[in-house]
Order: sequence, then C-alpha cells, then structure tokens
Amino acid sequence: MGPGNRPREETVIETVVPAPEDAKSLRDIAPALDLEAEIARLRREKNAVILAHYYQDGDIQDLADFVGDSLDLARAAAGTAADTIVFCGVRFMAEVAKIVNPTKTVLLPDANAGCSLEEACRPNAFRAFREAHPDHVAITYINCSAEVKALSDIIVTSANAEHIVRQIPADKPILFSPDRHLGAYVMRRTGRPMTLWNGICIVHEQFSERELLALKARHPRAKITAHPECPEGILAHADHVGSTRNMLRYVLESPDKEFIVATEKHLLHQMQKAAPDKTVIAAPGADGSCDCARCPYMALNTLEKLYLALVNGAPRIDMPEDLRRRAYLPLQRMLDMSPPATQAMRRQPIGVAAE
Repeated sequence: MGPGNRPREETVIETVVPAPEDAKSLRDIAPALDLEAEIARLRREKNAVILAHYYQDGDIQDLADFVGDSLDLARAAAGTAADTIVFCGVRFMAEVAKIVNPTKTVLLPDANAGCSLEEACRPNAFRAFREAHPDHVAITYINCSAEVKALSDIIVTSANAEHIVRQIPADKPILFSPDRHLGAYVMRRTGRPMTLWNGICIVHEQFSERELLALKARHPRAKITAHPECPEGILAHADHVGSTRNMLRYVLESPDKEFIVATEKHLLHQMQKAAPDKTVIAAPGADGSCDCARCPYMALNTLEKLYLALVNGAPRIDMPEDLRRRAYLPLQRMLDMSPPATQAMRRQPIGVAAE
C-alpha cells in the first residue's frame, strides 16, 4: 500500500540548507591540495566528527571517526561531544543526527544524497495511510524523512526491526513502512501479520536470483549473506540474513573463506580490510554484473565535497523545532527498545578530533 508519487498539493519541509552562492565550489579546489590533510585540519579546528555509513566509498570510510550501519550511526550521533557532525551518508541519516543533536551543526557533503525508500513514502500519503488504519501501531524503517518519522510511533532499522516487533502486544495490529521486503522478512521471522507499505530499495531490488545461482555454481563453497531489503527470492538462498553490520560480523566470525554478499558493494571494503584472507564477491544484477550493487545516492558524497562542507559549513541540516521534537519521540523509542549496543567500528572516541 502507499503510492510513491508525491501529491501535487503536498508541501514538503526542506531540511537541507544549501551552500551560499559565494561559497567555495569544486572548481576552487587546487589540484595539488592534500584533501585528507586539509580535512584533518578542519576537523580539529571545528571540533568536528565524521560519521560514515558502510555504503560510502572506501576513501571516506578510511578517514571517518566512526563507520557503521543506521543503528550504529544513530547511537554515535546521539552520543557525540563534537560541535559539528559531518554525516557521510544520505539525507535521512543526517536528519537523524540533527534530531538527536538540536544544538549541533550537522553537515551533509551533497545536498542531493536522498534515498529511494524515502522518496517512495511521502508525508501526505503516509498520513493518509495512518488515518486509514487508526488502531494500528506505525512501525517505520529509519529510511524515511523527518516528517514521516514524526507521523510514526516507533522507528526501526534492519538491525533491530525483528527485536522491536516482538515487543508489540499480540493484539495490536501493525503498519510497517516503507520497505516491503524488510517488512515481509520480519513477518516470516516473527509470524506476526503486518500491513506493509509498498516501497523498495533500488539497490537491493536489482539483485538477480538466476544470476546469483549461476555465481554460486561457480563458487560452490561460498556462503551467501544477504540484507533483508533483498527480495524473498534472494533471501531464500542465503546462508545468513542480517543488517549491514551483522553481515560484516558474519563474514569476520565465520570459519568459511569465501562469501557472496548481497548488499551495497562498499560494505565489501570493510570486509576486505578486516579479513584480507577471505574472498568476498558482490552479488550480481540481472545482466550478471555487479554494478547494480552501487547506491547512486551514497555515491554523491566525495572527499572533495566533504572538504567543501567543512570549509563552507554547508550543506547544513536544519528543521523546525516542532518537527524535530515530534520526530525525536519515535527515534527515542527505538533506542529504548533496541538490544544492547555492540562494539562499533570506531577509529577514535567520538568528539575527539583526529590527529
């Protein structure tokens, strides 16, 4: 349920403040500039912390203070002592950082770094969805806008969705939005019926069951690990299903040496760094290639744009306080209902500028 098209009459609150017209741009960056050194300098000067999702390019992951999945990053954002948060991910992630840190500056390297799931679940349509099911608990995947979060009861990530759904009283009906594949997976795991929003991730939707089986035939000893945003046809062949962080842990802790990974391909960077003795292969798309496993939104962030965000103090996340407060409540419920935190992929304490 829930159309992905934005109603014409809808007014969406813009949360990204772009850089001013006179701000430095990509053409102003000198070719010989040592970007990593300059980013480190600006990070110290501005008491900034760099948070990066596993789906970012490896060069961004390698200089970040903290690398993690959506739940890891939400916790890191909530706990940072830094004055400025540079969020190398997509817009909804940076919004979460601002929601839990109203007094801090939150920067997003590229203002256009959105998400197909967010676009598929617009506030007006979601409001109508809720109004059509007034007795339901609205459990919403974190891949959504601040406005949709504010209309929800509880936010979840792929790491904690099953755990949280199991805590909902059995007599309480549930709406699960916006990812239908994650929702269907949680339904199978818990046996709990839920009314699902009809949204998908454009990356995970592209994996091909036929090509996956062909790849498995070429690598018969490889274990398949898949993200629950994948269609059921992919998950049916997986030896392991889990969030991005859980997939990483599976590869690192497994005695096996070869893995096929069905999620955004930049997770393989952390796998290869942490377990260089193991072989990790990106799951293929319908044409047999692995290009489909690259999120075009995540790819918008670059070292150059990260540097410019620190220089210009923009693009910056901002939102009305009323919206922030309403979006905070279901996020806090998520943190309260989540299982205990595990050790994060952290380079140094959050809030301590890198040397």
